[in-house]
Amino acid sequence: MINREQALALLKAQHPDDYLLQHSLSAEAIMQALAPRYAGNAEAWGICGLLHDIDFMQTKNNPEQHGVMAKDMLKGLDAEYVYAIMAHNSDYSGCPPRSALDYALRCAETVTGIISAAARLRPEGMAGMQPKSIKKKMKDKTFAAAVNRAVIMECEKIDLPLDDFLGIAIQAMSEMGA
Repeated sequence: MINREQALALLKAQHPDDYLLQHSLSAEAIMQALAPRYAGNAEAWGICGLLHDIDFMQTKNNPEQHGVMAKDMLKGLDAEYVYAIMAHNSDYSGCPPRSALDYALRCAETVTGIISAAARLRPEGMAGMQPKSIKKKMKDKTFAAAVNRAVIMECEKIDLPLDDFLGIAIQAMSEMGA
């Protein structure tokens, strides 16, 4: 298994734009926070979150390759984490989520968009943000319209109530300075 420094260097070697780098760091923080709930290794889950979009700069115009191309780029990552990265784009990759890790990654990487968008609208940013405010934003389909709310709701498939998931995600992103 590669370590965090190696993972970050691998990601940065792909020349992600600032948004993609911040998104990846946010997904990493959420995955680290979720890992203990599922007896997962927090560093390994974090690395999975950090690297989930490693191929995005190459595949953004070819979504059926997103996650699939990553498989070849992630030779130092254990198979379960590579599969989770492929499963986060299951609509195109043909790898349906099947474990808590897979669902956690799908939910974590998706929720970063709506939380970040909500924080940008608040004078206080992330400070004091509550799950209920994100749930309200989720009901407004025009707010962060590209965020797939159904994927966020998949947290319930791993016995994680939406309020709990949003609380964990908000706290993780707040602590990392998102």
